[in-house]
Amino acid sequence: MASKYNWDLIPEHMRSGVKLYLEKGIAPGRFMTAVICNDLKNAFGQADKINRERLFDIVTFFYNYVPGNAWGSPEKMKGWIATFTRTAL
Repeated sequence: MASKYNWDLIPEHMRSGVKLYLEKGIAPGRFMTAVICNDLKNAFGQADKINRERLFDIVTFFYNYVPGNAWGSPEKMKGWIATFTRTAL
Protein backbone atom coordinates (compact mmCIF):
# COMPACT_ATOMS: atom_id res chain seq x y z
CA MET A 1 0.00 0.00 0.00
CA ALA A 2 1.45 3.37 -1.02
CA SER A 3 1.83 6.07 1.59
CA LYS A 4 -0.24 9.23 1.26
CA TYR A 5 2.86 11.19 2.28
CA ASN A 6 6.03 11.91 0.29
CA TRP A 7 8.48 10.86 3.00
CA ASP A 8 11.43 11.75 0.76
CA LEU A 9 10.84 15.38 1.79
CA ILE A 10 11.57 14.58 5.45
CA PRO A 11 15.16 13.75 6.43
CA GLU A 12 15.38 10.09 7.36
CA HIS A 13 16.37 10.74 10.98
CA MET A 14 13.20 12.84 11.45
CA ARG A 15 10.62 10.54 9.88
CA SER A 16 9.73 8.46 12.93
CA GLY A 17 8.98 11.57 15.00
CA VAL A 18 6.79 13.04 12.27
CA LYS A 19 4.97 9.71 11.84
CA LEU A 20 4.32 9.47 15.58
CA TYR A 21 2.93 12.99 15.59
CA LEU A 22 0.68 12.43 12.57
CA GLU A 23 -0.52 8.92 13.41
CA LYS A 24 -0.63 8.96 17.22
CA GLY A 25 -0.58 12.61 18.28
CA ILE A 26 2.77 12.30 20.07
CA ALA A 27 4.56 15.64 20.26
CA PRO A 28 7.89 15.73 18.43
CA GLY A 29 11.11 17.39 19.55
CA ARG A 30 11.84 21.10 19.66
CA PHE A 31 12.84 21.53 16.03
CA MET A 32 9.80 19.79 14.57
CA THR A 33 7.51 21.44 17.12
CA ALA A 34 8.76 24.82 15.88
CA VAL A 35 8.07 23.78 12.28
CA ILE A 36 4.59 22.51 13.12
CA CYS A 37 3.80 25.71 15.03
CA ASN A 38 5.02 27.79 12.06
CA ASP A 39 7.80 29.33 14.14
CA LEU A 40 10.48 29.23 11.47
CA LYS A 41 12.83 31.57 13.34
CA ASN A 42 12.93 29.08 16.22
CA ALA A 43 13.08 26.16 13.79
CA PHE A 44 16.30 27.51 12.31
CA GLY A 45 17.69 27.98 15.81
CA GLN A 46 16.84 24.38 16.79
CA ALA A 47 17.83 22.72 13.51
CA ASP A 48 20.80 20.47 13.06
CA LYS A 49 22.85 20.85 9.87
CA ILE A 50 20.71 18.45 7.86
CA ASN A 51 17.40 19.96 8.94
CA ARG A 52 18.68 23.49 8.28
CA GLU A 53 19.60 22.47 4.75
CA ARG A 54 16.28 20.66 4.24
CA LEU A 55 13.90 23.12 5.90
CA PHE A 56 12.30 24.07 2.60
CA ASP A 57 11.54 20.39 1.90
CA ILE A 58 10.16 19.87 5.40
CA VAL A 59 7.81 22.83 5.12
CA THR A 60 6.82 21.66 1.63
CA PHE A 61 5.90 18.27 3.14
CA PHE A 62 3.63 19.88 5.72
CA TYR A 63 2.09 22.29 3.23
CA ASN A 64 1.33 19.64 0.60
CA TYR A 65 0.58 16.50 2.60
CA VAL A 66 -0.46 17.27 6.18
CA PRO A 67 -4.02 18.29 7.07
CA GLY A 68 -4.32 22.01 7.76
CA ASN A 69 -5.69 21.36 11.24
CA ALA A 70 -2.49 19.50 12.22
CA TRP A 71 0.03 22.31 11.71
CA GLY A 72 0.44 26.06 11.30
CA SER A 73 0.13 27.35 14.85
CA PRO A 74 0.60 26.23 18.46
CA GLU A 75 -3.18 26.02 18.82
CA LYS A 76 -3.50 23.69 15.85
CA MET A 77 -0.74 21.45 17.22
CA LYS A 78 -2.43 21.30 20.63
CA GLY A 79 -5.75 20.51 18.96
CA TRP A 80 -4.21 17.73 16.86
CA ILE A 81 -2.64 16.12 19.91
CA ALA A 82 -5.88 16.53 21.89
CA THR A 83 -7.77 14.65 19.17
CA PHE A 84 -5.71 11.54 19.93
CA THR A 85 -5.97 12.03 23.68
CA ARG A 86 -9.78 12.22 23.47
CA THR A 87 -10.05 9.12 21.28
CA ALA A 88 -7.91 7.16 23.73
CA LEU A 89 -10.27 7.83 26.65
